[in-house]
Amino acid sequence: MARMTLSRYLIEEQRQKGVITADLKLLVEVVSRACKAISIAIGKGGLGGVLGEAGSENVQGEAQKKLDVVSNEILLEANEWGGHLAAMASEEMDLPHTIPNRYPQGEYLLLFDPLDGSSNIDVNVSVGTIFSVLKCPEGADLSTPEAAEQAFLQPGTTQVAAGYAVYGPTTLLVLTVGDGVVVFTLDREMGAFVLTQENVRIPEDTKEFAINMSNQRYWEAPVQRYVDELLQGKEGPRGKDFNMRWVASMVADVHRIMTRGGLFMYPLDAKTRDKGGKLRLMYEANPMAFLVEQAGGAATTGRERILDLQPQKLHQRVPVILGSKNEVERVTAYHA
Repeated sequence: MARMTLSRYLIEEQRQKGVITADLKLLVEVVSRACKAISIAIGKGGLGGVLGEAGSENVQGEAQKKLDVVSNEILLEANEWGGHLAAMASEEMDLPHTIPNRYPQGEYLLLFDPLDGSSNIDVNVSVGTIFSVLKCPEGADLSTPEAAEQAFLQPGTTQVAAGYAVYGPTTLLVLTVGDGVVVFTLDREMGAFVLTQENVRIPEDTKEFAINMSNQRYWEAPVQRYVDELLQGKEGPRGKDFNMRWVASMVADVHRIMTRGGLFMYPLDAKTRDKGGKLRLMYEANPMAFLVEQAGGAATTGRERILDLQPQKLHQRVPVILGSKNEVERVTAYHA
């Protein structure tokens, strides 16, 4: 039997299952095409003159890499004219990008982190793109970028699709449309994303955790206690040894968990408390939490389920603890 492409998968989700609309199908396909273009730009690396700093800062005050800017442009241009979007928001832009009047407006909102883990680009470690799709509320005011921000402030439970691309030794697209999680691999000869894994499940138990240990002195007591127990291994209260993994690229760290289980933590600490956390709710935490829950895992802030949070602003930050269900529940219980 012929291998199933992304296009065919989406058509079957639309036609046979009625899970998605024709416009959402088109939107996901356009995002996937943009991810292919980003993959090509990353693949060229130094040959394409895309490595190094862009000499600008994003809305968070972080130095932008050239590829951050390139990836952002690719996603904006690919999605602007298709007629399936009402507006877009990017981690790299202060305000939402409304669809120009010369193009038809659609019923969806797209949020994206165009290049997650971009500090790793110059050292040739896996980076990725994260995206989230919402329905635009009826009668939303999109007359100005400032007014459009309100339309995006929906809890993660309202997402209709989410996914990420991993630009590693192979380029992968991991996707949910609310019907489980599937993985597509980019067939470079064919130029198409081909289904390589269905019904992804995250094991409920794990022996792996991912956290930036250099922040240990800033952690809150529940996280100190939890990690200390893991580090004691067989001799400690957990009675088994744990491995620590940390790539500093959320896409790479979460994809490892999707593949074989594990726990990812960027908890609240003394360093990030004023900002509310480190990771962005709308561009990172919500889409990843949706994917992880669809694969049987869990995702909390340490205190509450991420998908239940009511966003207050577009670039809001939150603590993130996600992955294998039993471990997420344990560390969340320590906070209680």
